Amino acid sequence: MSRRSRNSRAWRYVWGGIRRDADARALALASESEGCGYERLEFSDSDSEADFSTVVVPPVPSAVPVTGESYCDCDSQTGSNFNHRLRAFYQINDCHCGEDDQDFDWVWDDCSRSTATLLSCDNRKVSFHSECSRGTAAIRGSKELAEGQHFWEIKMTSPVYGTDMMVGIGTCDVNLDKYRHSFCSLLGKDADSWGLSYTGLLHHKGDKTNFSCRFGQGSIIGVHLDTWHGTLTFFKNRKCIGVAATELGNRRFYPMACSTAAKSSMKVIRSCSASTSLLYLCCARLRQLLPDCMDTLDVLPLPPGLRQLLNNKLGWVLSLNCSAAVEHPDTFPGLSAPPRAGPSSSESDSEGCRSKPKACQRKRCRWT
Repeated sequence: MSRRSRNSRAWRYVWGGIRRDADARALALASESEGCGYERLEFSDSDSEADFSTVVVPPVPSAVPVTGESYCDCDSQTGSNFNHRLRAFYQINDCHCGEDDQDFDWVWDDCSRSTATLLSCDNRKVSFHSECSRGTAAIRGSKELAEGQHFWEIKMTSPVYGTDMMVGIGTCDVNLDKYRHSFCSLLGKDADSWGLSYTGLLHHKGDKTNFSCRFGQGSIIGVHLDTWHGTLTFFKNRKCIGVAATELGNRRFYPMACSTAAKSSMKVIRSCSASTSLLYLCCARLRQLLPDCMDTLDVLPLPPGLRQLLNNKLGWVLSLNCSAAVEHPDTFPGLSAPPRAGPSSSESDSEGCRSKPKACQRKRCRWT
């Protein structure tokens, strides 16, 4: 046999092994429901035997991760090359785009999490269902969000797929292990929590509302809880996508996240708090007046000392894009704004927004 023939056979053998491993990885991803066959089962306190005749096993393609807008254009996050197609099967080291060295006001709480979770990166990264998923796992932040302004960002560090992967808020009354044997959208299933799904649906009290376009691996989801005015606002890739809740009252909330997907993970890349002071109100107003700037501090003629002070204390306010809040310049922060229809310009390239413009209806973002 010639050397060329031997090399050809060797390459076919290696490629065949890669494809077999890829198929095996696809089946592992499908284990959230398909491989384990638990999704349709509802457990109860009854001693009666479960009726397996009603179990419906979805096809394997349902485990394929969705394609959402990533914060960066790293090869490991985009879907424009062969490496990304393999990433769905072989997870590569996370990129660190958008992450800065900073102090964190809170991290994930090692004592307030489901059994199917694992913490790493100084408790900032949570991994769900390390082997096979048989239900819904959730986790809570380590700090109760008291009076003031609270902002945090969570980066999707794994393929995003399955019944649901969500970020949001919830009270201490939310039972993190209640649905560990069933697949559901845990955040927003009751009146004690609100959750934004990767599908773009907002969940609360068991109701679902079309809120935004979907997000996927590499997306950065920001959450702003304003306890002064009782509002909850979401951001995607540091651009406002809308106000999710108003009139939250004096309730105490925790940051929360949940997932049903096997081998999925999320990472807290920012968590900060500030009092509702005159300084905050001024920075919020400046951000509204200059909505298209990447960073308000870059265009303001400020003394170096004041610039550094504002960056340290309220840099998150001055760097977020809130152009959705200033379609009408006379809209003062804090006043109710009428809803607007259709996607914002920042989301016009999203496939979900192009195909379903009505699905992107939401309230205008407001700051105070």
